[in-house]
Amino acid sequence: MLNSRVIVTSAQMRAIESTVIRQSPDGGRQLMERAGEGVVDTILAHWPDLHVSQAHARVLCGPGNNGGDGFVVARLLAKRGWRIEVLLAGDPAALPPDARRNHDLWAQMGPVLSGPDQVVPAVPDLAVDALFGIGLTRPVDALAPALDCLRSAPRRVAVDVPSGLCADSGRIIGDPAIPVPADLTVTFHRMKPGHLLAEGPGLCGQLAVADLGLHDDQPPGPPTLLVTGADLVKRQGHKFDHGHALVVTGGPAQGGAARLSARAALRIGAGLVTLGAPAAALAEHAGPPDALMRRALDDAAALESLLDKGRVAAVCIGPGCGIERAGLLLPRLLDWRHPTVLDADAITALSASTHPLSGLHGQCVLTPHMGEFARLFPDIAERLQQPALSGPAFSRLDAARMAASRSAAVVLLKGPDTVIAAPDGRAAIHGGFDLPWLATAGAGDVLAGLILGLLARGLPPFEAAAAAALVHGQAARQFGPGLIADDLPEGVPIVLRQMTA
Repeated sequence: MLNSRVIVTSAQMRAIESTVIRQSPDGGRQLMERAGEGVVDTILAHWPDLHVSQAHARVLCGPGNNGGDGFVVARLLAKRGWRIEVLLAGDPAALPPDARRNHDLWAQMGPVLSGPDQVVPAVPDLAVDALFGIGLTRPVDALAPALDCLRSAPRRVAVDVPSGLCADSGRIIGDPAIPVPADLTVTFHRMKPGHLLAEGPGLCGQLAVADLGLHDDQPPGPPTLLVTGADLVKRQGHKFDHGHALVVTGGPAQGGAARLSARAALRIGAGLVTLGAPAAALAEHAGPPDALMRRALDDAAALESLLDKGRVAAVCIGPGCGIERAGLLLPRLLDWRHPTVLDADAITALSASTHPLSGLHGQCVLTPHMGEFARLFPDIAERLQQPALSGPAFSRLDAARMAASRSAAVVLLKGPDTVIAAPDGRAAIHGGFDLPWLATAGAGDVLAGLILGLLARGLPPFEAAAAAALVHGQAARQFGPGLIADDLPEGVPIVLRQMTA
């Protein structure tokens, strides 16, 4: 159902590389050569104007295998006629064997500078950060002067990740002012979580993945996915074959959020959508779309009566519901044990209860933003607030997985780097750093409605949440700046046509 690409952690990547190295005595050397070739090929494809001799590149190499990649890059660019400066932050004698070999190969072609004071005053055409890669576990603060010699370059490339960035969390280890933002980051084989989370997208610039010829269809550990598409074709059938979705709304003057959710559920393909409002508020829901049904739903008994009829396939509670009303209705709704989206006021009501997670189950989807997440999972949120002093740092991906495991529900942690996690450890990341206009009132209500509609259509909770995040982001991208939440449901048909063409 979901089209996706696998994301691997630094530990998973090392395990994949170790398998190749064990299988061949030259495996590490070959991987390093392919990595350097991948960086050079990507640079020249990204900046065609650099297909000239006598371009000037400054390459900063670190004390590990990332530095070895840098020496390969320097050697290959020099063979093209470039003027190359290579700066090593470390002792050549302490380099790993494959990196030391490539250091020695470069040393036959040009000098290896030992400090930033030795670089030429001229601004290079290109700077390459090969100081630290995905294995970073400590701050790079002491090497700030070396990194500073890259800042003036008009084009900056990072090998794997910008140095100082944790590849597993996207957090900066140590002083946040130290890393040099890249215009282009070239990673290998697969993306890492840190390219998509926290500060990662802002530091990495454009991301490219170079192929090393590795094969790992099933990397060890629970999979993390970057969702790239979904099969959302609506099949032939009766309207009830596509599900009846219910949005529980609140009292008078509180219904706008619920109407946004209901409209989104209709647009994503739910067969029927009903707004369940107190009788006193029904009149305010009389406007379009006329396809929406309305029903008086004053209390838990009325909700139970509706659910017992067996026609409702999925429910969303929270948008515009009111905390008190959500708290009164939640126990009966959770006892129903069918697909349920808990958003906004429902999450706040849960967090205020004595045992907030006791009624949750695998058919529930929680959709908190970070403030709501902190109220429901305060200890997990506290870990995210602690400074990142070593790697791998605790990430939003870790937090969502931990929350899903604890609650037994699917958790969609909203933000520019939205993370969706299932209780079984599966997770997906949907990056939206290029969508700042989604920070608008009601956008989350639309997302809740999209999840609801997909649940009503029969998608499993994890797949429904991940696909909804993708459609939500694509609809915002189609509209562009000036977006308000009302525009999002109207953009869904365009996105669906693109996905199902």
